Amino acid sequence: MSAKIEVAKLNLWYGDFQALIDVDLAVREKTITALIGSSGCGKSTLLRCLDRMNDRIDGVRITGSVRIDGEDIYRMKKAELPRLRKKVGMVFQRPNPFPLSVYKNVAFGPTVHHQANHDELDALVEESLRAVNLWDELKDRLDESALGLSLEQKQRLCIARLVAVKSEVLLMDEPCSALDPVATLKIEELMRRLRADFTIVIVTHNMQQAARVSQETGFMLLGELVEFGRTPDIFTSPRDKRTEDYITGRFG
Repeated sequence: MSAKIEVAKLNLWYGDFQALIDVDLAVREKTITALIGSSGCGKSTLLRCLDRMNDRIDGVRITGSVRIDGEDIYRMKKAELPRLRKKVGMVFQRPNPFPLSVYKNVAFGPTVHHQANHDELDALVEESLRAVNLWDELKDRLDESALGLSLEQKQRLCIARLVAVKSEVLLMDEPCSALDPVATLKIEELMRRLRADFTIVIVTHNMQQAARVSQETGFMLLGELVEFGRTPDIFTSPRDKRTEDYITGRFG
């Protein structure tokens, strides 16, 4: 299976502090890749490099390359970033629906990107909500504010927004950290279904979650990608002693 994302010799500094050190990573298309490691190890920083969100932080310096479908996103001009952000969507720790109706949340992206005319929006909204198992729950509440939904519904709605603009890569930064165990399992099942159409990279502190949903896992420590491989191998026969120590709870 081909690599959708290729990271080569990626380094990042916040001022004088180096947060990523020579990271090499290949993310296969239509797989779920998990990044694990203790707090402050660089996994969320690496995730944000994949859609250039770190560009917004003062004092950040980046070297190396990130290629998506062969295109080095760090050679893109600023005017091209909306195209990148359409292709690569981000789901945050806490869901962030717009203070608009459910319908307008889903329709917002396709309208801004001129992907659908008014007559096509109804079908696109339904298709996107069905993709995240929200249509039956919300089909009679489309005109209600999205802010009144449950946390789990809000998170699925945020994913539906990315489905609507036909993103190809979904970046998920601790997407279940604000959810209860039942809601977490629903989001995990959604990720497994979405894998058929999307390449997913998830940052998680929950090693059991990484083991349940991902096909490949990377372990990060102090800005380095210590080990990367098939998830069963990482959890049952890691090659690096530091990975084994983290997996077995000796630190982290």
